[in-house]
Amino acid sequence: MTTKEEIIKKSPYKPKLVEVIDYHRETNDTFTIKLGWKLKHEPGQFVFCSLPGIGEAPISICSHSDNYVELNIREVGNMTRFLSKIKKGDKLLVRGPYGRAYPMDKFKSHNMIIIGGGSGVAPLKGSVEYISNNRGDFGEVSLFFGFRTPEDVLFRKRLDVWKDEFSMYINFDRVEGKTIYGGKQGFVTERVKEVVGDNKDAIVFICGPPIMIEKVAEILIDKGFDEKQIYISAERLMYCGIGKCGRCMIHGKYTCLDGAVFRYDELKDYKDD
Repeated sequence: MTTKEEIIKKSPYKPKLVEVIDYHRETNDTFTIKLGWKLKHEPGQFVFCSLPGIGEAPISICSHSDNYVELNIREVGNMTRFLSKIKKGDKLLVRGPYGRAYPMDKFKSHNMIIIGGGSGVAPLKGSVEYISNNRGDFGEVSLFFGFRTPEDVLFRKRLDVWKDEFSMYINFDRVEGKTIYGGKQGFVTERVKEVVGDNKDAIVFICGPPIMIEKVAEILIDKGFDEKQIYISAERLMYCGIGKCGRCMIHGKYTCLDGAVFRYDELKDYKDD
């Protein structure tokens, strides 16, 4: 007979208690926490964070390291507001990783184009760090990031490093005066249309609002990109992470199992409906 302890040990829902080793406020409504969690994971995967008596939320991993896990969190509800009050040295319940990652091994020797809008930059950060950590395996790398204003920029210190390592283009929906980022006013979709040429060798990652994903993909396809060159990161409300609750289904696919990373031809009609 299986004991209660054995059931708990085998349960995919059982969280792990880990320490918060750093906390950094990014913007007025976003923050990044670093967990002392040696978790084997790949770019594009996510974990669940839980607070007893409050709830649980899926959060994309925004780092690539064997020694820690970083999570960038936007305050959009009760759970994330409570998470924002966490401090260095506190403990947090987490489980994971979940989801299909970017198949980075398949992209070696390719040029990379990474396009993020707003909080969609966070799930892409891990893939950029992976490329940086394995720089010799990839060709030219272009980063296109769009934010509402200069005050909404994520990962400021990291951007300062990336601008010397990659071709980086930053756009703001609204700019009042000069910015230290040299960003242009206008949507990131406009910058992609202006800068990106016909690149049959490039692999593209896109993450952001569904309308941005749709418009960027249309622009790239018009430029001659194949749908199989484009990968998108989709978001859906998730509760279990293992394909049991069905809450995250998009056109017959589970975001938690079949995604959250999808090749564009697998999910090109994705809309946040």
